[in-house]
Amino acid sequence: MTRAAIGDVTGFSPAAVTKAVRPLLAAGLLRELPEQWTPSGAGRPAVPIRVEADRAFLIGIKITSDELVGVVTDLRADVLESRHVPLPALVRPGHHAHTVDPDDVIETIGALVADVSRSRVAGVGIAVSGDVDAAGGVVRFSPLLGWRGVPLASRVSSLIGLPVSIANDVRALTVAEQWFGVGIDCASFAVITVGTGVGCGLVVAGDIVEGAHGVAGELGHLPVDPSGPLCHCGATGCVEALIGEPVLLDRISEVTSSPVPTLADALALADSPRVRAIFADAGAVLGRAVASVANLLGPQRIVISGELLAAYDLFDDAMQAAFDLQCFGAARECELVVRPLEFEHWARGAASVAISQLLARG
Repeated sequence: MTRAAIGDVTGFSPAAVTKAVRPLLAAGLLRELPEQWTPSGAGRPAVPIRVEADRAFLIGIKITSDELVGVVTDLRADVLESRHVPLPALVRPGHHAHTVDPDDVIETIGALVADVSRSRVAGVGIAVSGDVDAAGGVVRFSPLLGWRGVPLASRVSSLIGLPVSIANDVRALTVAEQWFGVGIDCASFAVITVGTGVGCGLVVAGDIVEGAHGVAGELGHLPVDPSGPLCHCGATGCVEALIGEPVLLDRISEVTSSPVPTLADALALADSPRVRAIFADAGAVLGRAVASVANLLGPQRIVISGELLAAYDLFDDAMQAAFDLQCFGAARECELVVRPLEFEHWARGAASVAISQLLARG
């Protein structure tokens, strides 16, 4: 893009564009291309600039309950390498069944980073589910991993000798969608994910919403049924306690009187009217939750993703009906985009956070 085009997109004055571009050129993150004359041949030639994508590489890591998903990206968040590394699960008395030892995770991250066959790695981003203090680099509470108060960023950085950024996994995914995905043209949008948990990333007026305490967007803990089931957070009737994947599998196990350990097993039972009714109920809850986001923020677009999209055909009608019913006025004009994303995309989100931090460090 030319500097004039950047000004058109950002609304910056020519002087402000020049001020912003100069240090990025000096750092080698941007590069000037040969002069190009305007189509009419009138006026001075323009000098386009582009991101020097291979000036630095970033590693993004998504932590799940049983594996690390890692990617290597360039400065445009194009994925150059990816890998899956299993994690040993550790069950401790009185702890969540999926407790994962932080020491094992940190050691495995170190091995993954050491195995990356690239120089010029400028930083590492890590995406973790739950309550994450991104500024302090601490995982305050991750129900999925069974962690409380883990200083993840400092411990990993000390091990690998690189800058480390951590973020809530859905917020990291939202950064990737804002910078490099379907949110590029949106001043306000949301990303809602439904899987083991229910998460939400928010962008308002071009900025990721962190909240005063770093927990903005916890859609999974929006109370929708005061008489509903107990949530792992200690409250009752949360969205996540009604439509999280483990909850749905338990309900389907009850109505079929047989173990249903995975979502694929549940989908294999979709011919059963009772199973289809469970997915439809989940769709209605999700539709109301999505409508709440639309009513509160009035975003241009809401992206819906997550593992539960494998069952989308079973709940989309109920979700859309509930969304239309609960939306107020023009809020229902919000565009809903269903976007299946693999865990590599979540890791790419972590790398996108690392890119943003690299630029913030100057």
